[in-house]
Amino acid sequence: MRHTWTAGGVLCKSLMSVLSSANHEVRSGFEMRVAALLADITAASAARRAAIVSAGGGAVVDWLLDSIVRGATQAEAARALANLLADPWVAPAVLGRPRAVPSLLQFIFSYQPKRGKKNSRHSSFDVSDHSKGRSMLVAALMDIITSNCDKADYLSFRPLMPADADIRDIAAAIEVIEEGGMHFDDHEDDSSDDGDRGLKGIGIKVLGGTTILGFSRENNSLKIGNSGDDILEVAQNSKMDVAQNSSGLVNQEPPVDYVDIERLSSHATPGLWDDLQREHVAVPFATWALANWAIASDLNRTRIQELDSDGHAVTTALKAPERTVKWHGALVARALLEDQNLTLAPSVPDWSSSLLLTASQATENGDMSLAQMSLSTFLLSMIRCNESKFVIRQKGVHLLRSIAKKIEKENSQSGMKESLAVALSSLYSGEVPLSLEEAQRWSGILLRWLFDKSVSGTTHLTSVKILSSMLDDYGPSSVPISQGWLALVLSEILGDNKTQSLKGATPPEPERVKNQVDYHNAYTATQVLNQLATAVVKLASIQSDYGSESGDKVPLHDFLSLEPFATALKNLNKKSPPKFDAVDSALATLKGIKALAELCSEDVTCQKRIADLGVVSLLKHILVGDDYEKLAAIEAYDASRIREVQDKNVSASDGSSTAATADPRSVRVPPAAHIRRHAGRLLTILSLLPNSKKEIVSDDVWCKWLEECATGRIPCNDIKIKSYCRLTLLNVLCSENQNTRSVSGEYPESECEYKRKCPQFGDALFLLNPELPLEVHLGNSGCGISRDACKDDGCIEHSGSETGSVEGSGAASRRVSPEVDVVFVHGLRGGPFNSWRIADDKSSTTKAGLVESIDEDAGKEGTCWPRQWLSSDFPQARFFTVKYKTNLTQWTGASLSLQVSSMLLRKLVAAGIGSRPVVFVTHSMGGLVVKQILHQAKLNNYDKFLNNTIGLVFYSCPHFGSKLADMPWRMGYVFRPAPSIGELRSGSPRLVELNDFVRQRHSKGLLDVLSFSESDVTPIVEGYGGWAFRAEIVPIESAYPGYGELVVLQNTDHINSCKPVNKNDPSYAETLAFLEKSLKSRGKRAES
Repeated sequence: MRHTWTAGGVLCKSLMSVLSSANHEVRSGFEMRVAALLADITAASAARRAAIVSAGGGAVVDWLLDSIVRGATQAEAARALANLLADPWVAPAVLGRPRAVPSLLQFIFSYQPKRGKKNSRHSSFDVSDHSKGRSMLVAALMDIITSNCDKADYLSFRPLMPADADIRDIAAAIEVIEEGGMHFDDHEDDSSDDGDRGLKGIGIKVLGGTTILGFSRENNSLKIGNSGDDILEVAQNSKMDVAQNSSGLVNQEPPVDYVDIERLSSHATPGLWDDLQREHVAVPFATWALANWAIASDLNRTRIQELDSDGHAVTTALKAPERTVKWHGALVARALLEDQNLTLAPSVPDWSSSLLLTASQATENGDMSLAQMSLSTFLLSMIRCNESKFVIRQKGVHLLRSIAKKIEKENSQSGMKESLAVALSSLYSGEVPLSLEEAQRWSGILLRWLFDKSVSGTTHLTSVKILSSMLDDYGPSSVPISQGWLALVLSEILGDNKTQSLKGATPPEPERVKNQVDYHNAYTATQVLNQLATAVVKLASIQSDYGSESGDKVPLHDFLSLEPFATALKNLNKKSPPKFDAVDSALATLKGIKALAELCSEDVTCQKRIADLGVVSLLKHILVGDDYEKLAAIEAYDASRIREVQDKNVSASDGSSTAATADPRSVRVPPAAHIRRHAGRLLTILSLLPNSKKEIVSDDVWCKWLEECATGRIPCNDIKIKSYCRLTLLNVLCSENQNTRSVSGEYPESECEYKRKCPQFGDALFLLNPELPLEVHLGNSGCGISRDACKDDGCIEHSGSETGSVEGSGAASRRVSPEVDVVFVHGLRGGPFNSWRIADDKSSTTKAGLVESIDEDAGKEGTCWPRQWLSSDFPQARFFTVKYKTNLTQWTGASLSLQVSSMLLRKLVAAGIGSRPVVFVTHSMGGLVVKQILHQAKLNNYDKFLNNTIGLVFYSCPHFGSKLADMPWRMGYVFRPAPSIGELRSGSPRLVELNDFVRQRHSKGLLDVLSFSESDVTPIVEGYGGWAFRAEIVPIESAYPGYGELVVLQNTDHINSCKPVNKNDPSYAETLAFLEKSLKSRGKRAES
């Protein structure tokens, strides 16, 4: 290798000396021989090509570049340069020489191969063809131009041009791009002799070196003879280490990937591009050079910006018909747009339009690499230039949509889908959103992306963002989209559950109640899905006037082509318009949210999946928005207008009309509050997930709305909605030390069960006083509220009384830390609030009917007495109420009272209940549930929870069984009892075991107990003619456990035993006294 470098240097000096000293005639003849010699040397080996490039500091290359524009030496000089350019190791050094690009462009314009005669048998590979060298150079240039036109990865593009390009070279390239030609002075010797056939190789001994170069050309092939042992050959596919090159003209590493080296290392094949006109070679080469310069350095980009200040050259390249010109034009545009230091050209909006059109055409033709490059550059132009957004919004959105439709089923094009999603989001983020029609046309595409597991996370998040904006912008007109979103989520969850069940899992035992509940939930959800899909189709048909012949003309056509809407649409009777109103639509949404919450209440995997599908954003719109109220208002207005027209028609005709008239008073009111209640429940469940927490906390408006709803500053009159809002804020705003260890598993170890400082409030818990400040609910748990998470100071204010606390919550303004937790647990068919209502009359709530409906309806008009009275009379406590399933019959499925206790135990501990003294207030079967909770805590080392439980209050608790449970087993098919009722049969061994466990703790002074017993019979079944079957559900011998205090409630049946009439009612007064006594006793025990 060292000898080759030396020989090359000596050769250069010798040739330069001869050429400079000879006269013009001698020099002209000798130049042709020198060019032929150099062409033969460059064809020999990679080492000799590197030596030639480095010789004389690049003087040989400069001479060759000058020679390709002269007629006498053009052919052989072109052959030499073709050999150099075909070698990726030395090509950057050649192209980086000053005036290299202008010289090559001048060569291209001066060369146009003549067409051979029609019957000519000569091939372009014939050695006698005088244009072979020129054709080889054109082929080498085109190989370079097209070598990287199929890689859409912009970051992997490695420029071949220098970082400090001559501004005159850049100007020449821009001139060619804009005008398709260039101006240059005629060379002193430009007389072209197309008959020049070149010269055969010559033999020459280079003085000063030991290497003898011998060449002979025979039959269009080169044979290299070695005159000595010092000639070095470098294999074509081997790496050459030319780091010793002192001139620095040749790079140590190739400018392209190794795969490209294999493709470019071969000699340029002449004739491949001879059919191209000169401008179809020059413009692509000029654009290629401009792209490589732009990517190479900031300095080059600055010079390009100076020369093409209006961006016309880039615009011309983007609009050119040639693919390579479009490709490299997009590279130039991207490089300029990514440079934040450059001012934007005024033609950037034109760039955007051209790039989008190219992306659309390329997608249509299946040229995905060009489509990706154009689309990514288009996205950058949208981000940098607001005017581009305006232009595209006016006349380019349909192109974006056509691209999205073309790549809909292409899983490999996730990058393009992401670019489209971000571009659409950029368009939608402006002051003027997309039209309703465009929003509807895009809804189907966005929902497909949202449920497509192959797309990127950015595409998912962006789709959710755009869909949420659509719902917010168009309110009631977007209800089909919001309902469709909900229906697709429900369908996805049902599909996931079905897939998991088919993966070889053993069939569950039919007698297991939890499996029965799961099957029932899935069955109900399937029915709800069909109802929801039908509701979507009906409302969309009404709003869009959709018909079977409408087709693509209707904006929601693509949306309705999704399943399950397509099936529902086929089943829709299009001959007669569907009878459908806002209430029907609202009820379908209500059922959908409820079904989704039931499916995912205890399934963390399901919760994560629906959160990933954007349900948190959908719930925000449902909670904060008022779409169904507006739908009902629109219907009432339309009905009033129809009534006016009908009245006028009746007045015009002197007869009376019997036709039915539309009465606005007949418009039904949708259950909006009920929808928000179930949406709040699902939101509370999801707020425990880390990603959902971030999403809620980052939304200042939503944080403020949740706080105002919880405190009653806005019309949120439903106590459950208020509780859900407060629990959500507690879940997302609580901050704790990152070093604290979280609880994992169903039953955490005793030493780490309370390591988690931040409580986690799940589905089963409610706050009886949600209007109290966040700090009061957290108490002395050791954690705080991350107020910095919500930027709006008003969203998490300290005070809860400044805004007018709810009725009866006189303690709302207190700031003391609670000393005790009081947890209310309902019984059969009870509820977290209904069971604890204030009764107007002890007999008014015991209407005849099924006993499972009595407690549900009892006291609905009253007020919850723990919230109304106890919170002010006993301000030292936090008040919770729990919810669990316990149905009398098995028509709706139920959880066993002794099984549900494990679920409640986990949720109580997770919420921090048990970290301070706890008193449980229970009714009916709720007492048995609490007993089982304490027993589970003992078995699973929840020592802190167990020891902090200081009191139990039992209202009509069947400690030893219930007559109601005995009855169905003897009456056969009258009730078809659920398994939960079987647990309550008299003499059940399990009940005796639980009672003995609690008795032991009471006898040790660890637990205070207060029991209430009913005295009246309760109506169970009302027959025909007013006949009613009445029975004493829990007799006194079962209501008294054999320890603690017993209070018999006179003239009170089972249902009303926990519903005091006033504060003097023993069912309230005795409980209040018991709470005060238990807290004092605990204090005395702690002091001792």
